Amino acid sequence: MKTPKIPANETQRLNELHALKILNTPAEERFDRLTRLAKRLFNVSVSVVSLLDAEHQWFKSGDGINATETTRDISFCGHAILQDDVMVVENACDDPRFYDNPLVIDEPHIRFYAGCPLRAPNGAKVGTLCILDSQPRTFDAEDAIALRDLASMAEAELVNFQAATSDELTQISNRRGFMTLGQMLLKECVLRHCFACLAFFDLDQFKQINDTYGHREGDRALMDFADALKTGFRQSALFARLGGDEFVVLFIDMNQQQANARLDAFRDELENYMQPLDRRYRLKFSVGMVEFDPTQPQPLASLLNHSDGIMYQHKKARRLQS
Repeated sequence: MKTPKIPANETQRLNELHALKILNTPAEERFDRLTRLAKRLFNVSVSVVSLLDAEHQWFKSGDGINATETTRDISFCGHAILQDDVMVVENACDDPRFYDNPLVIDEPHIRFYAGCPLRAPNGAKVGTLCILDSQPRTFDAEDAIALRDLASMAEAELVNFQAATSDELTQISNRRGFMTLGQMLLKECVLRHCFACLAFFDLDQFKQINDTYGHREGDRALMDFADALKTGFRQSALFARLGGDEFVVLFIDMNQQQANARLDAFRDELENYMQPLDRRYRLKFSVGMVEFDPTQPQPLASLLNHSDGIMYQHKKARRLQS
């Protein structure tokens, strides 16, 4: 096993890392959505946002892994931050740096690794966005572009630019974050020839909550709904608050019939989620659903417009029935 070298700017690098004030902080959706997306896009078993301290690598976010850190001397990411671009190991058993590494010999039995360095504002490489698998894999130029794109978003989050892609109130993706990540997922659907569905949500009688109980209670209702989305769709979809009381969910590997069934289940899940909170109101929603056909791909903006129109008709019909 080859221990990673210490960068020439190690003191400066550690100072920049500690200045971010992010080491050993709790999990956050703004990073978790990136590791979820990386795992899905590349169809790997593990994806991680890893930060390299003096003696340890610590995982700010990990999907598919239970560990929260390893020692730096056995880390693949310790080698990755020595490079300026993506480091790829297609088969660790054939690589003299890693063939006898404990992470290769034992759990998680790493064979494939690809990691893109994450830079602090002054350019110091403080960690990586990396993907791992227990099977050897190839990694082409398009894969490298996608990993760099995700890494650039992780860098932005590291330096507290989360407001650019995260909703300040609910801490889930905002419109900009959804459009960026959603386009990447739809591109992958075309490559993999799989269907997707977009659901556009609008909360029913939300104005009445604000008018009756005040805007603070209205904000709490929005946070409740966002938390219900996190609970219901964390592993299966991309979700966001577009603004006001409008939310959206992008289902991957689902046709419209499957997505409709999932939405029906979510209605019950929302009721069950809200019941122990003992709010003075119930949360209900109108929704518009459209299907994405990989053989006739449409831009994400067109899907949003179409689903918004269907949602409006759904809401109008519900008002007439009430």
